[in-house]
Amino acid sequence: MDQAIINQHMDELLYAQQGELDAVLMYNKLAEVVKDENDAKTFRQLAKEEGGHAQVFHQYTKKVLKPKKTKAIAVPLMYKCVGKKVLYPIIAKAEYDAAKKYIALVNIFPDVESVMHDETRHGDTVKALLK
Repeated sequence: MDQAIINQHMDELLYAQQGELDAVLMYNKLAEVVKDENDAKTFRQLAKEEGGHAQVFHQYTKKVLKPKKTKAIAVPLMYKCVGKKVLYPIIAKAEYDAAKKYIALVNIFPDVESVMHDETRHGDTVKALLK
């Protein structure tokens, strides 16, 4: 991959990498507070997959980022305050929104396509926890 192309898209790649890292921490913290063990298991699996996504972006950025704790604090608190029926659709929408943002990167960075599809699947997975 041409470094000039990577540099041209560095801000987008770093933003995506940071978002994936933040999601790892958020899903792991959410798994600690949810009442349903199946939900907790699902969130731990999603956290693991988000870590893999961060690695995809890291291969381009070569930057070591630290997850920000904001979502990891806010989302479990929201769960306690509003419950899963309100929170899970918000999380699903965030996953779908991430997938849409990755569309522009797929043409330039083909391995982002699998991340994009995973994000859509993650949205579906979180929505399915409400059934």
